[in-house]
Amino acid sequence: MSESVSPRADEAVSLFEAADAANKATPARLGNVVQLDSATASDVVVAGDLHGHRPNFEAILRKADLDAHPRRHLVLQEVCHGGPTYPSGGCRSHQMLEDVARLKVRYPDRVHFILSNHELAELTDYPIMKARRMLNVMFRLGLQEAYGRDADRVRRAAVTFIASCPAAARIGQSTFVSHSLPEGSDRNCFDAGALAKPIGMCDLSDGGPIFRMVWGRDFRASNAEAYAKAVNAKVLIHGHEPCPEGYRIPNNKQLIIDCCGDSAYVVILPTDHELTHAEVVKSLHRLETSS
Repeated sequence: MSESVSPRADEAVSLFEAADAANKATPARLGNVVQLDSATASDVVVAGDLHGHRPNFEAILRKADLDAHPRRHLVLQEVCHGGPTYPSGGCRSHQMLEDVARLKVRYPDRVHFILSNHELAELTDYPIMKARRMLNVMFRLGLQEAYGRDADRVRRAAVTFIASCPAAARIGQSTFVSHSLPEGSDRNCFDAGALAKPIGMCDLSDGGPIFRMVWGRDFRASNAEAYAKAVNAKVLIHGHEPCPEGYRIPNNKQLIIDCCGDSAYVVILPTDHELTHAEVVKSLHRLETSS
């Protein structure tokens, strides 16, 4: 494991600082929600969880083709924890987080990285274990491999960027994109007011409204109905849930999309009219990778 000071550390810190500033200056952002309508965008590409999956990330960028579509927006989520590792075992997904920050700087008004549970875990030091591996530790090992003594400085800049990311995106008046939805919204109403005010640690901690919003896996129809009502939406799009087929339709309110497997999908949604659940499902596009 390298102990030398990385010549790229200053560049990474500056990148995350610029992406943080771009998050805070996003014109379409209202509180913690990016509002995308026909005045803002012609259409929106929404991707699912990536977890360091490089071929799918590159396929998303090809599908979005932002340079050729100057009024198209791209919504990304959950890139941390997963994918290739360094020989030391450290996670290399920090590189994709840097790529997302670079996209935000390049397209500050049109790329939106919404808060997800794995990024929230980095922000709050909330431990996540998978396959007997502590993902937070592996992420830090990866940063240390890349940046040596400057790893902590780069990580501080990275989590500052994560902290300023929006919690959700609204497409038109009908479709709401969040990483997941709270458990038991039909029994314990979700406080949508948290989306309109500055987010504090009480919102991000276990049991807080933003924590509930990115960690829940309650896909019952009645729960989806209650959450949709709370956020004033007719259709919900989420990631968070692994989908071997690339997407899942748990009920007539929700669509779950996944981009970290061999079968991966995005949706491309127009903004010029109110979308039904059926229209959103018909907007699914399978990613084609070059690998």
